[in-house]
Amino acid sequence: MSMQTPWIAPSILSADFARLGEQVDAVLRAGADVVHFDVMDNHYVPNLTIGPLICEALRKYGVQAPIDVHLMVSPVDRIVPDFAAAGATYISFHPEATQHIDRTIELIREHGCKPGLVFNPATPLEYLDYTLEKLDLVLIMSVNPGFGGQKFIPSALRKLAEARARIDQSGRPVRLEIDGGVKVDNIQSIARAGADTFVAGSAIFGSKDYTQTIQAMRAQIASARS
Repeated sequence: MSMQTPWIAPSILSADFARLGEQVDAVLRAGADVVHFDVMDNHYVPNLTIGPLICEALRKYGVQAPIDVHLMVSPVDRIVPDFAAAGATYISFHPEATQHIDRTIELIREHGCKPGLVFNPATPLEYLDYTLEKLDLVLIMSVNPGFGGQKFIPSALRKLAEARARIDQSGRPVRLEIDGGVKVDNIQSIARAGADTFVAGSAIFGSKDYTQTIQAMRAQIASARS
């Protein structure tokens, strides 16, 4: 496995929105690599969260880390340019949420962002047959999208391993991200299955000491790779 440097990506879905700038600063100071956005539209998923204005606000506040935007919205194309203009780095979407997957990937790239494709627990990886050469990120959902704080679905490990094999075979530096129920006590098996980018919401923002939690996660990832 020619894996990339592991990235910890706290999901701001679990942050305190009244103190969002401070909390994002705090997790980045504590060693996080990426800021993860869970964007829900109450249409593709049964919840409503945040839009481009929050992304723009964090950039204006001074956040310089990559912002990883996971769109759980339909239609997708309408909102892509807005998030690009707001300062997104990665924009990933669900194949079921757009009518033309290839066109959406191209749109994300045209707007200067890195495209990613997201797989729900029961979505097969076959979509990668014709898209992997155009992607910078593959995101495996280990919960059903829509809400934070859910339990990890174990079959995601098998899917991660299969996605890892496809990425390695492609020879391209595509990040393999996991999102849903990631905690200190399961991150080792997740890393062993091949993930290199780890989204954690409540496990980080709900902990008393961000630095300690992120260091504990890194130690588990390192032991999985050794």
